[in-house]
Amino acid sequence: MKRTSTRKQEFMFTRVLLCCVLIVCTAVANEKVSVPNSEPGLQIYLPREVTIKDSTMKLGQIGIIRGPQALVTRASEVTLGRFSLQAQKIVIEKHIILSRLASNGISSSQVTLQGAEKVSVSRERKIISSADFVEMAAAYLENNLFDKSISGWNPIRRPKDLVIPEPQKDMKFVCRLVEGGARNQTKVEVEVFSGDKLLATREVIFTLKYNSRTAVALVDIPAGTIISRENVRIEQVSSNNPEPPGWKPPYGLIAKCALPAETVLKPYMFGSAESPVVIKRNQNVVIRIERPGFLITAVGKAMQDGKIGEYIKVRNI
Repeated sequence: MKRTSTRKQEFMFTRVLLCCVLIVCTAVANEKVSVPNSEPGLQIYLPREVTIKDSTMKLGQIGIIRGPQALVTRASEVTLGRFSLQAQKIVIEKHIILSRLASNGISSSQVTLQGAEKVSVSRERKIISSADFVEMAAAYLENNLFDKSISGWNPIRRPKDLVIPEPQKDMKFVCRLVEGGARNQTKVEVEVFSGDKLLATREVIFTLKYNSRTAVALVDIPAGTIISRENVRIEQVSSNNPEPPGWKPPYGLIAKCALPAETVLKPYMFGSAESPVVIKRNQNVVIRIERPGFLITAVGKAMQDGKIGEYIKVRNI
């Protein structure tokens, strides 16, 4: 009786043990196990700013790509956009890069992006600045203005910068004077060539400065006073206008108005000395007409005052 009970307990224990083993195996079978991907992906480092030569942007130009060579080559050729303007800047964000890679068969699970969140991309170009054009034009003036009265020049109209989108070979600059404009201004054109091809033209306008003489009052000069070396000095100055042809010191002329000391004399401030009146109106004069072979005289009356060298009306009485 006892032996039968023992066998029965052993049988029950075995059944429980088998059930436990079955439950454990089922749990293990249903558990999901993560298997590492044996295929390595892409690591792409993005800088904050980058400059490229071409008008079309490719991923290989703006980022540093590492990974399997075949995948790197494929990702490097993925296009990200195109420049439409010379001075344009394009900002590329990470999600755009992942989208372009996905459209070319490279899923985001294969890509690890590092570095900046977005990249500012600009196109490599040569800029000839406004200051460069002014400097070239000024150097040309220095060697080609032969008027010795010109003492200097100042640029009053500067050109725009010139942006050349692609490197040019055999670049050269040709300057020339342009006719026209104000009397105290001059224009210089600067032509930019690549070989024999004209790329652009820029114009620089200068106002000229002249060496000029002027008279300055040494002392207070009352109206009607004769101007002389004792009351006026001659100075050399820089002027916006050239010295008038035939200019000479105003010595011997008469001040038309009072001139305080240090006054710069202008043409309207002085004039010729007036001759005294030698014949008064209604004064009797001798009319004399002389020709070869005869002489006629008569008495006349002056109709107006007369000075030396003047012609006046006379009535024959």
